[in-house]
Amino acid sequence: MPRASTLDDLRRYAIARSLFTPTTLPRAIEKLGFVQADPIRAPARAQDLTLRHRVTDYTAGDLERRYPRLPIDEDHFVNYGFLPARHLALMHPRTPRHAWTDARWKQAHEVLAFVRERGEVHPKEVDDHFAHGRTRNWFGGSSRASTELLDGMHYRGLLRVARRDGGVRVYAAREPHEAVSDPAEVSARVDALLDLVVAKYAPLPGASLGYLASLMGGGAPQWRGERAAALARAKQRLARTKLDGIDWYWPAGENPSSRRHQVPERVHLFAPFDPVVWDRRRFELFWGWAYRFEAYTPAPKRQLGYYALPLMWRDEVIGWANASVKNERLAIDSGYVSGRAPRDPLFRRALEEERQRLSDFLGLEG
Repeated sequence: MPRASTLDDLRRYAIARSLFTPTTLPRAIEKLGFVQADPIRAPARAQDLTLRHRVTDYTAGDLERRYPRLPIDEDHFVNYGFLPARHLALMHPRTPRHAWTDARWKQAHEVLAFVRERGEVHPKEVDDHFAHGRTRNWFGGSSRASTELLDGMHYRGLLRVARRDGGVRVYAAREPHEAVSDPAEVSARVDALLDLVVAKYAPLPGASLGYLASLMGGGAPQWRGERAAALARAKQRLARTKLDGIDWYWPAGENPSSRRHQVPERVHLFAPFDPVVWDRRRFELFWGWAYRFEAYTPAPKRQLGYYALPLMWRDEVIGWANASVKNERLAIDSGYVSGRAPRDPLFRRALEEERQRLSDFLGLEG
């Protein structure tokens, strides 16, 4: 019988199960189940920074370049990102919280016919053809009404992202998904989605499990009412332990206290949305300090930096680093929770090795 897990066990387990042996890009996405995307490039996009630790010889932009040939989709789940097409099918057909008017649906059907005729369309082609004008976007600025319409059609499953052109989504028509009415099938789908979340982010404190279950409403809003029952079922089938009054959950059959979960003798610089550090509640429980993503924080109020990357040495996140490219060379500005870097020469060597890996990933000299 396995011994009771400690917090140190859970930390090592979390790192080991997320930082699996690097593999091919399709296999890495399959193992992760979902890769969160973010448009900020500092020094690369979050999806690329996440995949570089898990894909052999990965370089920045590989996901976007190879996307049209992979069995994956760019879409919504607990956040926006990339996931295997078979997982996306669990969330459709979606019923958005905000219904469209008849006039809006008329526009959508006209655009859908246009997309089917062309095969693939850039938003500018739609805007040039239909002249939908401009609209106010969610952050108060102005954007093309066609872009907003295409986003809504994508969310509703009428379109899929076929590829990116200079970072801009290029759309193709999607075959409609069959409606699901059988309560047992609905429950099975919601359970499968929640298991997908747990498989990526485990081990999870109970509060984080509940939070992620609520975020699933972004990918499948029609099943928000299923959240409580699905969460109760998950807590029954998942393995669990209680430490210092906190319930922790992970997939049944896995052993957090296994000696196989070895501490890596290296430095990792993680994207702010990497699964190792994504759950800020778990982060504080594991490492005893609060990491914050400050890209949208006014500059005078930032404590870590615009796009600070959590810095992990062995199994401890001991600080952060801001990376930038200057004169085709990578510059890393590090900060440490203790106020200074470890004096261990092994750490200095490991940090330089990580800097070199990041530089190679970016295609830089030296």
